[in-house]
Amino acid sequence: MPDLDVEDPGTSNVGALLAGRLAVDFANAPSYPGAPFQELSWEELVSFLEVAGIVSKERGASLLSLVQTNPQAASALLSRAIRLRKGLREACSALVRREEVTAQATEPINQVLRITEGHDELVQRDGTWKLEFIPREGGLDWLLAAIARSAAEVLTEADARLRICANPACGLFFCDNSRTHRRRWCSMAVCGNRHKVASFARRRES
Repeated sequence: MPDLDVEDPGTSNVGALLAGRLAVDFANAPSYPGAPFQELSWEELVSFLEVAGIVSKERGASLLSLVQTNPQAASALLSRAIRLRKGLREACSALVRREEVTAQATEPINQVLRITEGHDELVQRDGTWKLEFIPREGGLDWLLAAIARSAAEVLTEADARLRICANPACGLFFCDNSRTHRRRWCSMAVCGNRHKVASFARRRES
């Protein structure tokens, strides 16, 4: 059973979405530019759902309390999310290496797709219309539906331009949507800037 200890929300490493696709961002979560890959905690899963716009801040706060009010439901969702992220990372790694994506990597994606039947619907919130997914049945698995659909789109596209950050200490994935298709860094402000600073230092030393 995954660890459901909740961290202080202020310590979460989930920040802005940088990868260009929801599924690829989830494959990276909760890592951030220049940081090593980490395990996914309940707090970090909820934080990602908030940052991605899948749930509101209010719903996120309610989800955080599940570790006390319904730990079994929280544990089940976190376990499914961890399996989904593991499959996504395996699939992303294969795409970057231009290798075949295995059925084992796609099975966690298909599992979520199978259990999240429903429909998209226009919902008015705070005076504006938003497109939201309305699940056919209750439960929490629908929270992963948008991620699974995004993953299916990435895997079925002829060229998703999936890359891995050129910083060997980083390892974050991203979709290269740049005009020249020569993007090298998950974040130019972090990994790209570190490379520029290191290159400048080497030139000065030489």
